[in-house]
Amino acid sequence: MLNTQPNLQAFDDFYEALIAAHQGLATDESQAMNARLVLLLANHVGDHATLLHALQLARGSAVPTSAHLARDAITPVAPSHTVAA
Repeated sequence: MLNTQPNLQAFDDFYEALIAAHQGLATDESQAMNARLVLLLANHVGDHATLLHALQLARGSAVPTSAHLARDAITPVAPSHTVAA
C-alpha cells in the first residue's frame, strides 16, 4: 500500500538537496538524473502494485497502456531552475 501521508522528517532539507543536485546540469542531464532517481526509488519500494498506484497518483489519472503512450506522446517538462532567464 502506498503511503500518501506526509512521511519525510526533513522535507525542506530533502527538497533543497534535490534542487542542489540539479544545479549546473543541462536540461537533458537533469531529466536523466530524475529518471535514475525514480528507478532507484522504485527498486527500493519493489512492490509492483504500489508502484502502479504511485504512477496513477503522480499522473492524476489511470496509467496509460502502451497503445495510449504510442498515440499520445508525453513531452517531458524541464525543471524551472534549468530554464535560461
